[in-house]
Amino acid sequence: MIVILKKGVTRKQVENVEQKLASLGFKTHPIVGDYKTVIGAIGDKRNINKNLILSMEGVEEIVPIMLPYKLAGKELYKEPTTIDIGDGITIGGGHLAVMAGPCAIEGEDEFISVAKKVKQSGAVILRGGAFKPRSSPYSFQGLELEGLEIMAAAKKETGLKLVTEVVDTRDVETVDRFVDIIQIGARNMQNFRLLKEVGHCKKPVLLKRGLSATITEWLMAAEYIMSEGNEKVILCERGIRTFETATRNTLDLSAVPAVRDTSHLPIVVDPSHGTGHAKFVASMAKAAVAAGCDGLIIEVHQDPPNAMSDGEQSLTPKQFGDLMESLKKIAGVVGKSL
Repeated sequence: MIVILKKGVTRKQVENVEQKLASLGFKTHPIVGDYKTVIGAIGDKRNINKNLILSMEGVEEIVPIMLPYKLAGKELYKEPTTIDIGDGITIGGGHLAVMAGPCAIEGEDEFISVAKKVKQSGAVILRGGAFKPRSSPYSFQGLELEGLEIMAAAKKETGLKLVTEVVDTRDVETVDRFVDIIQIGARNMQNFRLLKEVGHCKKPVLLKRGLSATITEWLMAAEYIMSEGNEKVILCERGIRTFETATRNTLDLSAVPAVRDTSHLPIVVDPSHGTGHAKFVASMAKAAVAAGCDGLIIEVHQDPPNAMSDGEQSLTPKQFGDLMESLKKIAGVVGKSL
């Protein structure tokens, strides 16, 4: 529910309302506006006596939150959220943030080489898989800790921010030490233990949509993270599983305006996993920007035919550079800078 406070409410009155709500088992989220202050109260509404809260000094009204996702929805946070990654890099707002790099980290020299090239083309965040959950247990599973150390070396060399996936609750603390954004992959979107664990972190979380997840299920997964205290969630549309076989997945670009309609969280699009074919990545990246996304995550490899993971959907550095030039024009049309 939302507790709306009267205009001119004092700090002490706000604190008193928060303390009372906390004593009833609610987590509180005060939001100070230009004219009024509201307190989002998340918890079991059966525990509250509304008349008691309404009788407190400074309280004007109580409004129920109807959506199941209380923190991820727009009822509490009316304005779109912009997430600060550091050093002036944001996701959300007027800037289009592009994350790029190989699916899997294969070696230090190769990774740093790609990092330099994607930065030169305009990427601001370097992606790379250190832990690689694969459909087959016999496929390359990633370099794990060594991969994270290689990412750190690439960051030192280029200054790029880092994003990588964590797949196990036991690895969250380690991954958190190395990267700037923690990724939850599609297969783990409803791994609730893992979602709660990253909810205790301070770093932003990139939450990929599950293979067959509805938008509501996706936002409820975000709610798990946010309810643990980490409200810096970035949604990532990466394609859903349908009957179609011409592409790896079906990239649901309608998810961009659909999320905008119901959530304040920023949303990025992954046209690499969404299509599964390098030849389709550029057109879907352009369409995603036109649809209003806040960023893109694109796989780039120096030698896609010999990549150890997802080479068929990876762009070469030259293809990525050409795409970035095209995106500048589209971004300008929809009011974003690149």
